[in-house]
Amino acid sequence: MSSAPILIDAAWAPGGNRRLVRGALLAVAGSLLIAVCAHIKVPMWPVPVTMQTFAILLIGFVCGSRLGTATVALYLAEGAMGLPVFTGGGGVAHFVGPTGGYLAGFLPAVALTGWLAETNWSRSIPLTLLGMILGSAVITLFGFVWLAALLGAEKAFLAGVAPFLVGDAVKAALAAVLLPMAWKGISKIT
Repeated sequence: MSSAPILIDAAWAPGGNRRLVRGALLAVAGSLLIAVCAHIKVPMWPVPVTMQTFAILLIGFVCGSRLGTATVALYLAEGAMGLPVFTGGGGVAHFVGPTGGYLAGFLPAVALTGWLAETNWSRSIPLTLLGMILGSAVITLFGFVWLAALLGAEKAFLAGVAPFLVGDAVKAALAAVLLPMAWKGISKIT
């Protein structure tokens, strides 16, 4: 079974060996986008949220599972090398501290949203919304499990899950509007 076209292929689909150059450029640009979004704090209740997970899940929906996963892996490698790409800076300590589980959840979450894009989930508001919620749930689950090992389940839920549910819902709604609009815009151009 062949996968459905993804947004980036509809917008920019060079042939031949230029596809590898395009992939490299998109991975670098995507990792920079995630880094910038990690430092964008949106004032929300009960805690401010960053746009980092929004960018990660959006990259999956736009780039598909392979390129999306490669992009997020590059981002994580940049952070591991000490570049200040994470919300709290950079370095290996982020992978073993309280944020370690969330960082670990980025790869399966982007792979999931990428796969969903390859099955046409990014073209409709309800499916994009559900896909974003599922991607966010993967990140949250990984983060919760890691935090629960460090703090206990109750504290992990209260500190690492509950405060971010509203922000995740808003980000999912934003993507659910933006992605189908992007598809409509591209179909008008092509």
